[in-house]
Amino acid sequence: MLRNREFRKFSIFFSLIAAATVMLGFAINTLAGILSIASVTAFGTTFFTFTKARYKSIAQISDQIDLVLHHADRLYICESDEGELSILQSEITKMTLRIREQNDALKKEKEHLSDSLADIAHQLRTPLTSVNLILSLLENNPDENKRKALIRETKELFVQMDWLLTSLLKLSRLDAGIVVFKSEQIDANTLISAALHPFLIPMELHDIALQTDVPKGILIQGDSGWLSEAIQNILKNCIESAGDNGKIEIVCEDNSLFTEIAIHDSGAGFEKEDLLCLFDRFYRGKNAGVAGYGIGLALCKTIITRQGGTITAKNHPQGGAIFAIRFPK
Repeated sequence: MLRNREFRKFSIFFSLIAAATVMLGFAINTLAGILSIASVTAFGTTFFTFTKARYKSIAQISDQIDLVLHHADRLYICESDEGELSILQSEITKMTLRIREQNDALKKEKEHLSDSLADIAHQLRTPLTSVNLILSLLENNPDENKRKALIRETKELFVQMDWLLTSLLKLSRLDAGIVVFKSEQIDANTLISAALHPFLIPMELHDIALQTDVPKGILIQGDSGWLSEAIQNILKNCIESAGDNGKIEIVCEDNSLFTEIAIHDSGAGFEKEDLLCLFDRFYRGKNAGVAGYGIGLALCKTIITRQGGTITAKNHPQGGAIFAIRFPK
């Protein structure tokens, strides 16, 4: 307590007043002097005891805050009676708990970032290893036809890596919250046509039949560019699953509660253990293609959910997989 300058000043001031009071009491008569001494002693003792207890509580709070600053696992500040000190204790407890929550969130983000970087490195290592092997074969292969085939394969690998890096960049922008989605009325026919456009030639080359049932006049609220990106990722997955001579069906339905876009392919469908993890980042199911990275569906879900929609995937009763995107009214 004596380290507090205000307390030292008060002690000196109180001592002067107490001395003056006692002297004045004895100047009146002996009984008045004795009564002054008793009063000053009682008041001084009560004040010192109360102040000491108050400083002890403040010291406990200070010790607890120091533990928090040194990464203590627990925080406990004993409860006080109602008053300013109790309010202070309550506010400090709230503050420290909030700081701990933020620290825990930062730790989780760091762990997630570390895991993501490890996954990215692993995903890139596979095509890079293949490119390195192909370059070695090109160097030692005199056959012109085989060299051309190896060059085409190298180009395909670079295209895959470009798609992977682009998708990861989009995911990172979405995670960082720097993407601002537009809110506009989108015609469902226009949206699906825009999403299908890049795949029309590949589907024709692989003899994949396309059937669409999208009534006119159906409108969806959202960002057309990003929603087209999401649907393209689903179509890419369905085309790979359907394979040569496969079939893809797109059906759009509208009711008073929601608008649904369902995309059904004639592929092998999903394994039961894959259904719960399909939209997890970097997850690759048992039936995933060699070129799969586990990015497309994760990106798709992030885009749709950030705009208030939902996406589910399951096995169709008639075979193959079906993705359902719903936008509530």
